[in-house]
Amino acid sequence: MNRREFISLLGCAAAWPLIARAQQPAMPGIGYLGMPSFESEAGGLLAFKRGLAEAGYVEDQNVVIEYRWANGQYDRLPALALELVRRQVVVIAAPGTPAGSAAKAATNVIPIVLMTASDPVELGLVASLNQPDNNLTGVAYLNVEVASKRLELLHEFAPSAKSVALLANSAAPVDAAAQENELHPAARALGLELLVMKVSNGIQIQDAFSIIARDKVEAVQIGVDNLFGAHREQLVALAAHYKVPTIYPWREFTAAGGLMIYGASILDAYRQVGVCTGQILRGAKPADLPVQRPNKLPLVLNLQAAKALGMEFPASLLARADEVIE
Repeated sequence: MNRREFISLLGCAAAWPLIARAQQPAMPGIGYLGMPSFESEAGGLLAFKRGLAEAGYVEDQNVVIEYRWANGQYDRLPALALELVRRQVVVIAAPGTPAGSAAKAATNVIPIVLMTASDPVELGLVASLNQPDNNLTGVAYLNVEVASKRLELLHEFAPSAKSVALLANSAAPVDAAAQENELHPAARALGLELLVMKVSNGIQIQDAFSIIARDKVEAVQIGVDNLFGAHREQLVALAAHYKVPTIYPWREFTAAGGLMIYGASILDAYRQVGVCTGQILRGAKPADLPVQRPNKLPLVLNLQAAKALGMEFPASLLARADEVIE
């Protein structure tokens, strides 16, 4: 073998790994349309990835994820959804009603996995829970639908209260309106004055609690929205500082020191979104996957938080609690 042939052979050998890699099939791509920031949705994202793993998919091993974050600016969601469509992802995971609505408007071809706190049929996102149409399915954890029950539990804890404030996200008007519609008749039936306070960031949450204290509002209900999950520590601290009985929608609030929660686990909802996304990657059609609903709505009570308010949970609540934090 002459020198020229030897160098040519070396060149071919060096090229073999590159050719082999180029011939490997590309990993399927998931589009993830996040309403808050990566930092504030870190817990939900981990739960989503756990669900993906249950379905056999691990990021950067056999699937890639294209992230788009609105950073709380919900008006950016339509453009971000279109970016994912242009990237030709295989499926779009869209946790939250605004994200689901933006994804639906962006494509009727790419499968979409929704996650809503309200009934997606009433929202016009799917035709049926059992047989969602075309390219949409997902999870409805229905925490908005039990807003009135949450108010009843708060009233049972603080029966002398005559006024209650609802914190709602002004940037998510659909879910905010659904909660208002649910709570106004419930408040009238309980003889309560309901004050709806629209907020969209941490500064406005701080201001809302200042107004609650100034106007001597006697109880607070935190609305169902990712915004409040992102400000969980702040909300719990403000409720403790102003010594106002407050009920929340997710267990993570009582784990952080909040008084009481009633509602489905949002982390489990994220996990189910991951499982459903994995099923679609495996070839399932969205129309054949019923929208998942919670099996249980737990009531969790925090005894230390009640003690800090100088109050106690009535025996009727303690007897019905699914979990009591000492």
